[in-house]
Amino acid sequence: MNDSALKPDTQAIVVDEIFPHAPEIIWKALTSGDLIARWMMAPADFAAVEGQHFTFRTTPAGAWDGVIHCRVLDVKPNERLAYAWQGGDESNAGYGSRLDTVVTWTLEGAKGGTRVRLVHAGFVMPRNETAFRNMGEGWKKVLRNLGTVVASSKD
Repeated sequence: MNDSALKPDTQAIVVDEIFPHAPEIIWKALTSGDLIARWMMAPADFAAVEGQHFTFRTTPAGAWDGVIHCRVLDVKPNERLAYAWQGGDESNAGYGSRLDTVVTWTLEGAKGGTRVRLVHAGFVMPRNETAFRNMGEGWKKVLRNLGTVVASSKD
């Protein structure tokens, strides 16, 4: 039997952007709850500490209360931040379907600034197709917002 036949089809959203700022400045925006609230959503109980549980709240749908449950998986200051991103409900189809994914931010020095790479992985198809499509567009806007916040909050 082929092992790949047992694994669900998963997809990842990948967004790459170069910002004209040092990695330390981008890192601050990725790891400060007050700044995260300005470019994405307000996190509750966020700290850039492995194992830390935190949440985001968005629009509820069906049996889902709109809470995104996260847990910090990996922290390498000025280089990498990864967290689990779970939400939705098994009984929902489309928006609000069950998600069990991972968001990874990678920072790398680049000519003229920092390359920011976002990978949001683990979308199970076809169950998460709506989330994959919506968040694919949403993450592009989030990175634009991140750039605006970083530019306005530089010390």
